[in-house]
Amino acid sequence: MTVVLIVDDIPAMAEQYAYDLKRLRGYETTVAKSGRAALESLTRDSVDCVILDLEMPGMDGFEVLRSIERLGLRVPVIVYTGTGDYDRCAEAIRLGAYSFIDKAEPMERVAQEVENAIDRRRLSEQVTLLRRGFGLESPLVGTSPALAKLKEAIVRIAPVPSSVLIVGESGTGKELVARELHRLGANPKGPFIAINSAALPHELVESELFGHERGAFTGANATRKGAFESASGGTLFLDEIGDLSPAAQAKLLRVLEERKVTRLGGTKTIDVNTRVVAATHRDLEKEVSEGRFREDLFYRLNTHVLRVPPLRDRLSDVPALVEHLVAMTCERFGMRPKAIAPDVSEALMSYDWRRNNIRELRNVVERMIIATDSDALTRAAVPPEIRGGKGGPRTTRDGRRTFEEQKQEAERQIVIQALERNDWHVTKTAKELGLSDHASLLKIMRRLGVQRDT
Repeated sequence: MTVVLIVDDIPAMAEQYAYDLKRLRGYETTVAKSGRAALESLTRDSVDCVILDLEMPGMDGFEVLRSIERLGLRVPVIVYTGTGDYDRCAEAIRLGAYSFIDKAEPMERVAQEVENAIDRRRLSEQVTLLRRGFGLESPLVGTSPALAKLKEAIVRIAPVPSSVLIVGESGTGKELVARELHRLGANPKGPFIAINSAALPHELVESELFGHERGAFTGANATRKGAFESASGGTLFLDEIGDLSPAAQAKLLRVLEERKVTRLGGTKTIDVNTRVVAATHRDLEKEVSEGRFREDLFYRLNTHVLRVPPLRDRLSDVPALVEHLVAMTCERFGMRPKAIAPDVSEALMSYDWRRNNIRELRNVVERMIIATDSDALTRAAVPPEIRGGKGGPRTTRDGRRTFEEQKQEAERQIVIQALERNDWHVTKTAKELGLSDHASLLKIMRRLGVQRDT
């Protein structure tokens, strides 16, 4: 059932539109007599399209459009006006309206415009679903070769219910990878339970993972499900798996093999349908050879292995990451988004990020935002230890990158830094890089997968 909301402070006008749209196209219609009533309806009801009067007392149509954007409501809005002031209509389009009509337009034209807006919205939703299916819409920010390779592997592995082992340095985003596997997996609506194995008290590990019966130990005043039961039908993410005790490793292996758990202090076995995704910053093969990690558990977990690249292997992603982190941090702090000067990205791309990868970058961005009173982050806001490029030589601890991959990443850094300096003006950047014309640069950008995140 298609629902159209008509917003107008003149009831007779709104009711006439509602009647005609129902007569011509069979739409269900509802009326709001003010901007505030429209927002209440949009946040409460399912609405497929809005016809919005721009000239209303109190909260006018422009403020309604701003509120729709602020609330993240994905509904097409057609504005209408009886004044003939099309400059105001153009301003409404800039604020997110789909199109505009005059109140003198015949109703057949209005009904067609509503149908076009709804069709476009549906098409946009279908494209979004396709992009998600191919891993193109992802919280993993960046388009570097190293990250693109990881995204492709995630899309390929996600539908398979086998265990996955995610390896990578601290702060590289291993939990984000696990959440992507879940989102693109067979049951994204199922539970996602994350457990940090390193943070579990030794005496509570088994209780947290497998649950306990009432009276199983001092303080166990009630029966409690463990993480495996809670995640049944979904994904259990075990971070820092290398820190599990030998006893817990043995029980974990048994659950993975039998797909059953027995709560601590109980005798009944409980079937679980849980996909296990484990992560570690340790070299588990070395841990196995030194007797600190069970070999059979290691081979059970590493059916599929995903390697998360350190930030220094994808420095060309830094501008996109910074833009993302600035927007996210400003929203969290309730601040207006800040612009980012080109030399900020250049300074941050010159640092090695060896200590804590993206987590370290996130902390630096937060420090910069707090230290900046103006609406733009400049190079002066970059901490001195980062601005000086301290971080050691740019070497990779992961010897798996080929010469061609390293060369391609270096090319991307050069191109992105030049684009940042020229505010992503392709012709100016091509001239700075000594290329013959902008088409040459566009060809290089396509080859390197360089694009500006929007």
